[in-house]
Amino acid sequence: MMAEEESRPLLSQDAAGQEYPLTRDSLPAANITYPTLWKDQKGAWGCRCCPGAKHQSWRGGQASSLPLSTGSSCVKYLIFLSNFLFSLPTLLALAAGLWGLAVKRSQGSGWGEPLPTDPMLVLMLGGLVVSVVSLSGCLGAFCENSCLLHCYYGAVLSCLALEALAGALVVTLWDPLQDSLKRTLHVAIIHYWNDPDLHFLLDQVQLGLQCCGAESYQDWQQNLYFNCSSPGVQACSLPASCCINLQEDRAVVNTQCGFGALHLDPNAAGQVVYLQGCWPVLQEWLRGNVGAIGGCAVAVVMIQGTELLFTACLLRALAVHKAQRT
Repeated sequence: MMAEEESRPLLSQDAAGQEYPLTRDSLPAANITYPTLWKDQKGAWGCRCCPGAKHQSWRGGQASSLPLSTGSSCVKYLIFLSNFLFSLPTLLALAAGLWGLAVKRSQGSGWGEPLPTDPMLVLMLGGLVVSVVSLSGCLGAFCENSCLLHCYYGAVLSCLALEALAGALVVTLWDPLQDSLKRTLHVAIIHYWNDPDLHFLLDQVQLGLQCCGAESYQDWQQNLYFNCSSPGVQACSLPASCCINLQEDRAVVNTQCGFGALHLDPNAAGQVVYLQGCWPVLQEWLRGNVGAIGGCAVAVVMIQGTELLFTACLLRALAVHKAQRT
């Protein structure tokens, strides 16, 4: 009898009178059970995305486990979807910037030499910042995390303030900004062969605007390699992006179409290359597209304002649930 009683598991009673079996390996000094402690820790951290958190809260009858209203749920998923879609191109821009910087470093090119800022570095940093903001909005809405939503709200509000400041500066300092842009084109011409990114960007500008140089095609004399006093084979030549007919038979690109163009008189050169500089063409393009640029800016501001309104509504709904729980 004594052996049988010693082999039986001991029984202990809690405050409610419920009995729990205790084995020999169990610790007797435990007034709080581990499931209750884990539930309390989840409630303290507010982890609505933890596995099983919502199910346990529902079983316990907590008010915070009740689903959001239909309107709040629609707002939640709209915030998630819009930020998810917006994060895809920004992540692509971030990847492109990292890839460009890695390629330039493998080729031994210096970063930031031609211009004050490297184009690939600007692309990478811009993609990183916007991706972090968009992903915080996605996760904050999906997990119903008030902390992430507050961070997202503050970031979007800061972007709106910076955009308003930038718009005011553009309107106030329009003439100095034009002079700065013109000087940037001249600097890009001088350092054309020093940076592959700068090379690509300037070629795309000349091809897109059908222009050559900053103010005229003679600005390429400022480049060390295209100057007529240069001993190289490209002396008195122009980049292929200045040519009127860059492709022969619409298939083969003639990269030597601008060779010797600076030797020619303006009438003969005008048959081969564009004589007008990019800055006058860019000014004319800006004047003709002021309405479209302003419309795009207004659309961006309205989208950001809508995101702020939706985020504020979702934060208010989450605050109501938190108040009901307490």
